[in-house]
Order: sequence, then C-alpha cells, then structure tokens
Amino acid sequence: MLLTEVVQTSAALAGTRSRLKKAEFIADVLAKATEPDEIAIVVTYLSGELRQRRTGVGWRTLMDAPEPAATPSLTVEEVDAAFAELAEMSGAGVQARRRAAVDALFGRATADEQQFLRLLVGGELRQGALDGVMADAVARATGIPLAKIRAATMLRGATAPVAVAVLTEGEAGLAQFGLEVGRGVQPMLAQSATGVTEAFEKTGTPAALEWKLDGIRIQAHRNGDDVVVYTRTLDDITYRVPEVVDAVRALDARQVVLDGELIALRADGRPEPFQVTGSRTATRAATGPESVPLTPYFFDILHQDGQDLLGLDGATRHEWLAKLVPEERRIPRLVTEDAAEGQAFFTEAVRRGHEGVVVKSLTAPYEAGRRGAGWVKVKQTHTLDLLVLAAEWGHGRRTGWLSNLHLGARDEETGEFVMLGKTFKGLTDDLLRWQTERFQQLAVRQDDFAVYLRPEVVVEIAFDGVQTSPRYPAGMALRFARVLRYREDKAPTEVDTVQTVREIHLGPGSEPTEVSATDD
Repeated sequence: MLLTEVVQTSAALAGTRSRLKKAEFIADVLAKATEPDEIAIVVTYLSGELRQRRTGVGWRTLMDAPEPAATPSLTVEEVDAAFAELAEMSGAGVQARRRAAVDALFGRATADEQQFLRLLVGGELRQGALDGVMADAVARATGIPLAKIRAATMLRGATAPVAVAVLTEGEAGLAQFGLEVGRGVQPMLAQSATGVTEAFEKTGTPAALEWKLDGIRIQAHRNGDDVVVYTRTLDDITYRVPEVVDAVRALDARQVVLDGELIALRADGRPEPFQVTGSRTATRAATGPESVPLTPYFFDILHQDGQDLLGLDGATRHEWLAKLVPEERRIPRLVTEDAAEGQAFFTEAVRRGHEGVVVKSLTAPYEAGRRGAGWVKVKQTHTLDLLVLAAEWGHGRRTGWLSNLHLGARDEETGEFVMLGKTFKGLTDDLLRWQTERFQQLAVRQDDFAVYLRPEVVVEIAFDGVQTSPRYPAGMALRFARVLRYREDKAPTEVDTVQTVREIHLGPGSEPTEVSATDD
C-alpha cells in the first residue's frame, strides 16, 4: 500500500469530528491492506504512533529535509523499514548516517507525506483515531461484533495485533486473545467523583470502598516459579521489585494474576512521599541498610490456576482474592450502602496519609483498559492528570528555566488535547532543573517565548475549582492550579478528559465566573 493512501485517510480523519465517519474512513483503507505487516503498520500509523518506540531522530533533523518528491511512490512497508533501520543505528558517526537515512526517506516523500511523517515521528499526529475508534473501524471492516474486538484489544494491550488477526483469519483469529499468564493486561481504570455520595450514585449500593494508596500500580503474574511484575503502562519492572516477587511466590497458587499497588511506608505505617516509591521502582533494587523497602498490596485477582476471573462480578473476585492473599497483603476494604459510614472510612484513609478511597461496584466485571462506572475514585482534593503541551521560559529568579506549564486535557470525541490553563506553582528548583532539560529533549519546536512538546509528559495537578474562561479552547480554566508531581508511570492516553473537567465545573460548588489575568 502506498503511504499516500494513509496520508489521505489521516487528513480525512482530522477533518471530521464524527466518530462514525472516522471509523468508516479507517475501515475503507484497512479493506485495501492485504499483508499482515501492512495491516499492522496502517493501524499503528493511523493511531498516531510508530511501531518503533524511539528512532533517535530529532525535530531539527525532520525540519531540515530535502525538497519533496513530485509524485507519491513510498509504500508503508518501505517507511516502516526505514524507521526500523534508524532505530537500530548506533556507534561512531551515527549522526551523519542518521542524517543520510532521513534525507533518503524524505527525498522520496511528497510534501504532504513529509508533513505526515514529521507529525508521526514527533508524536503530534492528533487526528482522533484512538483505540475506541480503531476498534469500531476494525469491527466495521470485518463484520465482527464490536464488543469482541474491544475485549480482544484490552487483553492483548494493543489494537494492531487484533486487527491483523481478524483481517487475515476472520472471527476465528480472536481465539488467540485470551488472558495469558505472563503477558500484561491493560488495567481497569477509575472515574472520578467529588464525594462518596456521588460515587455511590455511579456504582450503586451496597458498594466496596478501598483505600486509595499513593503508590505505583502493579500487575503481578506467576506461572510456577516464574514471576513477572508490570506497571500500569505494562513495563516490566520485575528485577526492580524483589518484594513483590517474594510476596507472590509465597501464595498457595501455581498460576495467578493479581492487580495491586506498591508503596514505600515509614516505620509508623504512613506513606513516604510518592517520589520515594517512584525512585525505588525506577532503578534496580538497592541493597543494604539504606535501601528503601516497598510493600505490595493487592486489591483484585484476574486469574488463578487455570481459571480466568475477569468476567466474574466484583464481590466474587474479592472472595477469590481473600482466600488466596493474606489480609496484611490486601488493601483495607469496607462494604456498605451508608454514605456516612463510607465518608468515615474515607476520612480515616486520609488521616493515615493516603489519597482517599476507590468506590467499587460489587456487580461489575473486571473491564480491562476501561474507565467505566464500576470503579470511582474519591480524593481529598481535586486533582487531574493532564498533559504538558508547552512550557514558557521563566523571568526573574527563574530566568533560564522553563517554568509556566501549558496544561491540556483529552477530548474524548476528537482525541485532541485541549488547553485548560497554565501554572508555575508548586515547582521546586529540582523540578525546574529537570523539566528544563527534559522538555528541550521532547521539543517539536521552540521560540524565545516557549518550548512546545511532544505529547508525552503527564503531570498531576491539584486545583481549587473550575471556572468559565473564554481565553482557552475548552471554555474553562482551573482555579489556583499547582503541580503535585510528574506521572512518568502514566501514558498520554490516560490523562483526564475535557468531559471530566466539565462535570466538575457543573457540579456543586463551582462558580461560573470569568478567570482573571492573575489566575494563570
């Protein structure tokens, strides 16, 4: 397949807000793909990603490209092979060889293809073809029920392999996408609520409340003596967390998949700052008296000894969990339909230094990769996980540092990131130094005013409320936003949505007043 067909489809996707139209456009181009590799490349490119995570190509190299070709000739397989070669380059003279390879590729690309490739490499291809739309398109192209496509995608952790299977084998290809012990599954996610009563309205009652720990989400797989530990983004951190390996091996099961949290605790049982947990899981486990111990807690079970448990309701899954995992390794839990009792449980969790609670439906199955109403988180203060779109150069004592952050939420309908405001509050000198170095590495362009980033950096923001603001595309701005921490454990697709922010804005206590010039 020629690259130009993918480029034309991408332009059509960007030109409509209709989810149905997007699915139709993708289905049409998928119908033209015949080979497995070709299908995988098309799906990946239209999802705004490269199959190679890193290419070593910076934005300056991409901008300084040769004159475009007059007519299209590049195939998607040729482009993929070129990026694979770039990703493998290393050693002496690598910059010159990389420059030559980019020139050779871009010299065969038309102007539209060059721009498409720049956006693709830079992570800036925002055309609204997220996993949900891609699943719709694959279902439309094959005639297979959408629910089956979605389930397979969540269990596999990616859309492209599922698309290849069903487009080449039909519905029979889905048989390979069950829960596989040892291979990470996209974790179930939680919606947000401002209080226990609101959460109960979403989950129904009675419901279970569990402490929300400020740690690292983990997924532990055991198959015999082999244990693998994944993060929420399905990165393998097994060798960094021997505490988890030991805890899982101690269980009376030969095969098990557990969902949980990993946290560093002080001697009095209160949590260490998140940075302590994060730094311990970011590098190989330290040894000796100065090492920081980590404590694993588990709150769900997906599989045990040949039995897949994802389809069971929450109450039944917890029964399985309680029989296998000792109480000291389980998240504290309360089942109630009384909002006052739930609020007291929330208050106790916060008193002990934790973030709040997660309210869970007793009837919901485990929805891998989904942010449904089955789980609802309630935190002590309003917080959002947002994307850093850009950062402005500082003034005064912050001269020379990137300071004021441009914050964006994801629009569920378009897949685009929409700016909600700015903040320079909550940034320590260490964070300023870190982000100044890191953001310039992620720059897609920069000027004397700001550095504009690839969509990779997720930051957790605390704020006091949401107010109407015509200054920003969403028509809203966060009040008194401040940085809590960077979330390197979260992917850009996991940031909170514009729709979530609008719900907060329209909820109790929000004031639809105009934002002032000093609220940035």
